[in-house]
Amino acid sequence: MKKILIVDDEPNIVMSLEYTLKKNKFEVYIARDGGEALELLKTKTPDLVLLDIMMPQVDGYETLKRIRLEEKLNNTKVVFLSAKNKASDIEKGLALGAAKYITKPFSIKKIVSDINELLD
Repeated sequence: MKKILIVDDEPNIVMSLEYTLKKNKFEVYIARDGGEALELLKTKTPDLVLLDIMMPQVDGYETLKRIRLEEKLNNTKVVFLSAKNKASDIEKGLALGAAKYITKPFSIKKIVSDINELLD
């Protein structure tokens, strides 16, 4: 079973993603901000991280920078899921090492499809 970490501070987004991903046979972990995600990543190694950018404490960009410093997370794919939709935001996210950048609002079916594609 593939493991996915959802990092987002919006409860409705977390709930809908968690429900859909579990229904699609993924093991799901949840963090409500970057700091919580980094703590969780000390003990868990997900196959993919769905990462919001605008969050309290540690933002998504900083979280990704720290993920990329961890050798055990080298194979973990990171997908940004953000309302920041300017070309410069998307370029920055991809330059930091994100496998994909999806803007909000998003299609849940498309996210599942993108995840399956990235993890195949």
